[in-house]
Amino acid sequence: MLLHLILAALALLSLAITLWQWLAARRFPLHQRATDTSFAPGVTLLKPLKGLDPETRGCLESWFKQDYRGPVQLLFGVADEKDPACELVRKLIAEHPQASAQLVLCPEQLGPNAKVSTLVHLERLAQHDHLIVSDADTRVPPDFLAQVVQPLRDPQAGLVNCFYALTNPTTLAMQWEAVAVNADFWSQVLQSRTLKPLDFALGAVMATRRQQLNEVGGFRALVDYLADDYQLGNQIAKRGYRIELCPVVVECREREQGWREVWAHQLRWARTIRVCQPVPYFFSILSNATWWPTLATIAAFVHVSSRSDKGLLGGDFTPIELLLFGHNCFLFMLGWVIRLSSAFECDGRLLIRRLEATSILLENAFRIRSSSEMNRNHAISGLEGARVFLPLLKDLLQVPIWALAFLGNTVVWRGQRLRVLPGGKLVPVAPKQP
Repeated sequence: MLLHLILAALALLSLAITLWQWLAARRFPLHQRATDTSFAPGVTLLKPLKGLDPETRGCLESWFKQDYRGPVQLLFGVADEKDPACELVRKLIAEHPQASAQLVLCPEQLGPNAKVSTLVHLERLAQHDHLIVSDADTRVPPDFLAQVVQPLRDPQAGLVNCFYALTNPTTLAMQWEAVAVNADFWSQVLQSRTLKPLDFALGAVMATRRQQLNEVGGFRALVDYLADDYQLGNQIAKRGYRIELCPVVVECREREQGWREVWAHQLRWARTIRVCQPVPYFFSILSNATWWPTLATIAAFVHVSSRSDKGLLGGDFTPIELLLFGHNCFLFMLGWVIRLSSAFECDGRLLIRRLEATSILLENAFRIRSSSEMNRNHAISGLEGARVFLPLLKDLLQVPIWALAFLGNTVVWRGQRLRVLPGGKLVPVAPKQP
């Protein structure tokens, strides 16, 4: 009985946390633009690159097409002159002769974080005091620079970042990961901000000043860390500056990935967060609004089966047991409704999808069709129905990922195996000798 009460309480708590995240997301002015964009200081974009995929050109070209009244310097860094990204960058520079853009070779690796090592080299060539750091797979709207620098009018704003959306999930595995990013991550960040000011940064795009970067020791101080974005934001926040969120959403466009790659990415992400914020990450499992109601319901059914061979109606149950059993079953159904509703709305808001699309998707998953219609649309409707339940699948698979985050300290990043030490520093793992 005590176990059932505990599980029921955890189920209720998970639903309450999910509703809290949902409310925090609904209150944030996502996609809103600042009307006064007169503040337009000179900015330098630092863009570390490695490799090439079908989405790279569109992502890089979006930075050449910025509608910004101030001067812009674009610095693209690669570690190897044979990197296929070099040819693409040269083509883009030739196609946009008006842009102040440069390809920079950064062969010397200054630490285990190869991306930050490239940033160290690029930082030395920056001509402007306002710096933008962006991942290679990030595509931005034409007004992005004009919007992201506005909070830096205030000297107390030390860093500006923004939410990002996975906009090209071409495989089922990527769609599963997209739930974690598009439906959950940004709402969890906003929930955290209701408790205290942000003391970390989101790495897709970060805007800061040379002054704040110098105060934390420059990128050289971050070259040994895995979560360089977290460390940069955290160090700036510790010095009394605010971490701001720009309402503009950028796109992250990744190459096609299967389950193995997506799982490795999610595990690396989980271990990164666990190292940076071990206590909050440990308790993050309490927000799983699919796992706890499901577990509570399973426990209730096991209890019923063990008490009577005649089932629920034929057993000799106390009123409290019956009430608890019905309560857990109700939480199970309520959990599904709340989880799916919050996931669809948060995903829709981030991607600016009409809410009607969610209703159509749910209708396609649950309504009864005629036999002819079912035969005609079987493959499509089956896939749509499966996608409806991706938030539930994501939650269930999140449980082993959460556990594995505490059961190991190695990650694979950019083809390199690394060990994460307490505090977040990286140590390369030597390959096993044959």
